[in-house]
Amino acid sequence: MAVSPSLNTSVDALQQRLGYRFVQQGLLTCALTHRSFGSDHNERLEFLGDAVLNLAVSDLLFGHFASSPEGDLTRVRAHLVRQDTLHLIAVSLQLPQVLRLSEGEARGGGAQRPSILADALEAVIGAVYRDGGYGAAHALVWRLFEPLVGETAAQAWTKDPKTQLQEWLQGRHLPVPEYQIETTRGRAHDQVFVVVCDVPSLGVRASGEGRSRRAAEQEAARAALERLQLDDR
Repeated sequence: MAVSPSLNTSVDALQQRLGYRFVQQGLLTCALTHRSFGSDHNERLEFLGDAVLNLAVSDLLFGHFASSPEGDLTRVRAHLVRQDTLHLIAVSLQLPQVLRLSEGEARGGGAQRPSILADALEAVIGAVYRDGGYGAAHALVWRLFEPLVGETAAQAWTKDPKTQLQEWLQGRHLPVPEYQIETTRGRAHDQVFVVVCDVPSLGVRASGEGRSRRAAEQEAARAALERLQLDDR
């Protein structure tokens, strides 16, 4: 399949945004190719990029938070490399404009799907590693993630609602809550999840909504914890 001049221009612009120009352009093409497009897709590069990303982010945090314990660093890293963060970075790099998808996947909104964009970003990092070595990939990860470290750390130092709820219950020797998807709304690439958090031992049920199951679970846990803390006063 021939590549249009406009796509070539977009890929050139992407390399400028990355701050890295590929010697082996085929690696970048592969990183931007979803499995729906053809057999030479980006899943192997995604596997590699995930490992490189975790190492580079770990190094970044190790230097930024010299006195922080392992548990805190692990929480911040988890926030930085989660799908939501990778999706936002992918959008900022305008990856949706250069992804190679099948016609059906494209019509279904695949270019905007958070999971596809997050995977593509990891594949791009893996491609940079294969093309320019760890130093080039490390530098890319730092350029993309260092601006997010302060904000992400502030979020991660505070335990998320699911953890807070679990610890609240465990402190009272009560079973952990149960989470179930109650319903979903919207199209596949733009879904809203509604999750119920159930604390059977105390007869409390609360629901929450989010763009992902994880986000909805957090909102449901937050609502349940607020209700329990209010009743505990």
